[in-house]
Amino acid sequence: MIMPSPSPLTPEDARLLLALLPVDVGPGLGAAELGAVEARFGFSFAADHRVLLGTGLPLGGSWPDWRDGDPEELARWLEGPADGVLFDVEHSGFWHPSWSPRPSGTDEALRVARAGLAAAPRLVPVFGHRYLPGTAGAWGHPVLSVHQTDVVLYGNDLADYLRREFTGGASSGLTAHATADFWSSFVEDGSSDVTLPTPYTPYAVSAPEAVECFRMLALERLIGRRHFPEQLIEAGLTALVLDVETESLALLAGLPRSEHDRAEGLFERVVAELGLSDDLPDEATARWTLVRWWLRLVVAGHLDPGPGGDLVTYEGWSSLGRPRGLKPLVDRVDAYNTWAVAHAGRRTPSAGPIVAEAERLLAGPWPPHDGSAPNDEQPMAPRT
Repeated sequence: MIMPSPSPLTPEDARLLLALLPVDVGPGLGAAELGAVEARFGFSFAADHRVLLGTGLPLGGSWPDWRDGDPEELARWLEGPADGVLFDVEHSGFWHPSWSPRPSGTDEALRVARAGLAAAPRLVPVFGHRYLPGTAGAWGHPVLSVHQTDVVLYGNDLADYLRREFTGGASSGLTAHATADFWSSFVEDGSSDVTLPTPYTPYAVSAPEAVECFRMLALERLIGRRHFPEQLIEAGLTALVLDVETESLALLAGLPRSEHDRAEGLFERVVAELGLSDDLPDEATARWTLVRWWLRLVVAGHLDPGPGGDLVTYEGWSSLGRPRGLKPLVDRVDAYNTWAVAHAGRRTPSAGPIVAEAERLLAGPWPPHDGSAPNDEQPMAPRT
């Protein structure tokens, strides 16, 4: 069945969305003000972004103040996505397939990358590091969360994103109407998943830990997260090496690349053969259990604090109704994600507070105070 695309945002829709936001909302930007912003910074607001800002201007925190904000700060915010990609080109060996073959020298590679980025659609900040492509007249773009070359789809369109981010509502299930070719290529298969598969480093060194990893992956699938076939196969291979025994485990662990499409089905069979599918909890309990697991991965160094904090913020805090017990961690993640921190090269020290808060949460009761889910058995701590 083909799902319908999002409808154009109306001023009445925008008023309802703005009423959901936990911030002050100032008067909307007039057509002349919107045009002046576009002319000053050299971009165009997407159609639904223009309607939202024309209805009301969210103020404070991580919302860009297009009326009275510091022009230099706004310019850095707009430059953030391209600067992040260039950082990864220089320091992480990143190279986009749409560019020419990578030159051997770093300076020349950066020159080619800058030219490629200049031809890519401009990304315009909506909130924090959530962006919409700046494409005049186009509506229905997915909202992208951008950390350097870690680009994640956070909503099927602007309205879908705002409801999910600020009310923990379910996805609209609509199909995105438009895309930004260069940036959407970072998102797996151009899909409408909220996040990419969890980028954790495998840690199991015992059979119980390998089984526990299977259970956590099963819980992620229960809440709608997906995995790369390689992740499922790697989990199977690790379990097999650690002497976990099920009928289908060797089949999963030995899948050749040409048969990766069988990974999901074999994974589900292994989960059932391990008896894990018999006691899967309800969704809220599953999310609390996963939040604890993600925090453990962060503390143990198996999941970077930035992506780990984003996971907890979106799949935990937002989707569980914004529990106050997780708010200190969310605040530290927001501080880590500001482009001022990234631009100044301070992300490494800024990750420390995320880890420290994760340690504090893990040392206390679970769920943390002001949580609202029953206790589930605690996942075992990944070994460092």
